[in-house]
Amino acid sequence: MLGLSFSVVPADVEERRAPGEAPGDYVERLSREKALAVSPAHPGALKIAGDTIVVLKGHVLEKPADGAEAAAMLAALSGRTHRVYSGLALAWNGRVVSRVARARVRFREVERAFIESYVQTGEPLDKAGAYGIQGCGATMIEAVEGDYYTVVGLSVAAFVDLLGELGLEYRPGRGVVGRVPERGGG
Repeated sequence: MLGLSFSVVPADVEERRAPGEAPGDYVERLSREKALAVSPAHPGALKIAGDTIVVLKGHVLEKPADGAEAAAMLAALSGRTHRVYSGLALAWNGRVVSRVARARVRFREVERAFIESYVQTGEPLDKAGAYGIQGCGATMIEAVEGDYYTVVGLSVAAFVDLLGELGLEYRPGRGVVGRVPERGGG
């Protein structure tokens, strides 16, 4: 969407929540660990790493292990509001900056037959909370309060802000560039 060239490099990081770790702290920690894990192999590149979870009534929903778990998650989300936490970390030039973006999502009431049909598509199997708002999962969403891209899994606003913390900025049509000084008036 932003016109950036990139390579996907999986990070070998264990995704396990520490006992008592708050949801926001968890996704921010994982994002930082992922950015740091791939940094040595790509020293000159800007590394962008993230992690997303869904939280329903204090229970963390990550990626489902299988179709049955996906169906159970979707049934639990049906007709309810949950929170989405997306951690984002950028590593560049020996520095790592990170942030957590949050959004609230309300599911409409969804029938079991619909859930089973959706699970059969395979889409929910690699998504936190077992749905992809950017795909067929959008049909189950009644409302989003906050940044839509947080629910997708990468807050564009947080990305642009974190670039600034690294002395970089996003320019439409040019991509990520070194910070350009503001022109003075007068």
